[in-house]
Amino acid sequence: MNSSEPLTTAADVFSMSAGRLGATTAAVLGLIGVVIGGLALARPAGRLGTGTGRLGADAALAAGLIAVALGGVVTATADGGLGTGNGLGGAIVALVVGLIALVIGGLALARARRTRPLTPG
Repeated sequence: MNSSEPLTTAADVFSMSAGRLGATTAAVLGLIGVVIGGLALARPAGRLGTGTGRLGADAALAAGLIAVALGGVVTATADGGLGTGNGLGGAIVALVVGLIALVIGGLALARARRTRPLTPG
């Protein structure tokens, strides 16, 4: 190690850096997307409206997409590895949970398209 290179120290355990905040936000948003997508998949005409469940599927897809995008940004801009306080671990969790929300939302959307109500015509 060269003496002119700055030392990289880990962030304090209780400090909330921008990376940690972004990763936490993305992970929570992805988890919300998983829950909404699961509800839309389990009960298409339940709590998320009286239609085919498309609203819940769309909400899960949107939340999952935002979680994946924000997790990707935090992953790309993290300056250190895991455990340095830059939010890299949370960003990886956000990517995984966001992808799960996208898959569940896609399944719910496919079910909503398949069980479309008949319109008189």
